[in-house]
Amino acid sequence: MFDLFATISRVLFSGFQSRRQPLLENLALHHQLTVLRRSVPRAKLQSADRFLWVLLLRCWSGWQRVLVIVQPRTVVAWHRAGFRCFWRWKSRSPNGRPPLDRDLVCLIRRMWQVNPTWGSRCIQAELAKLGIAISDSTIRHYRPKPRRSASAQTWKTFLQNHAQALVAVDFFAVPTATFRVLYVFLVLAHERRKILHFNITEAREVKIFMRLSDGRI
Repeated sequence: MFDLFATISRVLFSGFQSRRQPLLENLALHHQLTVLRRSVPRAKLQSADRFLWVLLLRCWSGWQRVLVIVQPRTVVAWHRAGFRCFWRWKSRSPNGRPPLDRDLVCLIRRMWQVNPTWGSRCIQAELAKLGIAISDSTIRHYRPKPRRSASAQTWKTFLQNHAQALVAVDFFAVPTATFRVLYVFLVLAHERRKILHFNITEAREVKIFMRLSDGRI
């Protein structure tokens, strides 16, 4: 930072009576030499260096002609990033969203805990009776998170504990190369992935079975 301001001061004082174009060119060249001297072998630019080149981009049309240490598109990217930061700061909310009163937060959470079957609209209506206007989204935000008890069993644990007693049953159709349709019935044990039972039949036999089950035959 000190090197940058020293370079600017030296160039301004030495070319105070000269024209604007040579002065800016001299400033740009001196700055690049300063950056290269302090960061050998690779140029390391600081925030003040980037700010200087953004200023040169704005006030001098020939800045690309003397630029050596970075690409011109890099300086343009710095310029755009500066604009984004400026408009983000400009469009920020002056006051922000007012924080919710701590007592009201505690009241909402207590109402959720005491009345677990209520929804956010019910709590909103009850608070409206007290003269408290609040959105249902805010009420849902402060809903207490359910805690799983130590004795509660997850679905994965249930399947692992009862895998030896569980079976998978499937019934599917398989078309053959001779344009026949075979129906497959399969029973598979979960514990060892063992096939307990399977059977294959043709479409004609399935239709007969369905008629028998419906009492048509």
